[in-house]
Amino acid sequence: MDERIKFLNISVDNLTMEEALDKIQQLIVMKENQYVVTPNVDHIVKLERIPQFRQAYREAALVLTDGKPLIWISRLMGRPIREKISGSDLFPRICQMAAVKGYRMFFLGAAPGVALKAAERLTKTYPGLQICGVWSPPVGFEKNRHEVQEIIKRVKAAMPDILILALGAPKQELFIWKYRKALGVPVSIAVGASIDFAAGTVKRAPVWMQRCGLEWLFRLIQEPGRLARRYLIDDPQILGIIIRYWKDRNPENIQGDKR
Repeated sequence: MDERIKFLNISVDNLTMEEALDKIQQLIVMKENQYVVTPNVDHIVKLERIPQFRQAYREAALVLTDGKPLIWISRLMGRPIREKISGSDLFPRICQMAAVKGYRMFFLGAAPGVALKAAERLTKTYPGLQICGVWSPPVGFEKNRHEVQEIIKRVKAAMPDILILALGAPKQELFIWKYRKALGVPVSIAVGASIDFAAGTVKRAPVWMQRCGLEWLFRLIQEPGRLARRYLIDDPQILGIIIRYWKDRNPENIQGDKR
């Protein structure tokens, strides 16, 4: 049984990458339409003001910590999270696992053509990987019933074991929270920009920057127009959130649940 621990405004599964992969395999076998989320600083800030986002997090089967800053904060608050498991690191490991186990994958999101390019590259990297479908929905699709039904139709027809969502937060988490039963996929995983990285359309930060917690800076330099508000205005609000939950820094004040 793993331990889910309280951390700021969420609860997280305190797992290593290998343990997380084992759990995801279990979810596939169970076929109960579960989903996985990977919180980062931006998610923590958004969770403070979006009630539906909080509900989506509460109902997630796995909550895996994405980002060195959250690892550092957990240590500061006296209950260290064991390992950073970012969507960008998890995604290729999922593809590797799927290739070995014969699981079918569907990619939902990214700009037109990007998911297809990612699929082509990944099937070369992981021989035997089955990408049974890709789809890039138009902007605002979540407000259009016809577009939502089109996604459900395509995913159900493809019959994947794993649905990868790259729609941005909180859109991807809210979408799978609302429609997971209709989609009928054993496990869905929200991975953000990971499909762009896999396709090579967006370059990921060097490993040394990832280890130093500077991946955000690399992305900001790449896309200042799109990401400046997020990294320079929104994300610094994490400081106020830390203060708000400072009482949780003592282990005896942290309530986890055994599952």
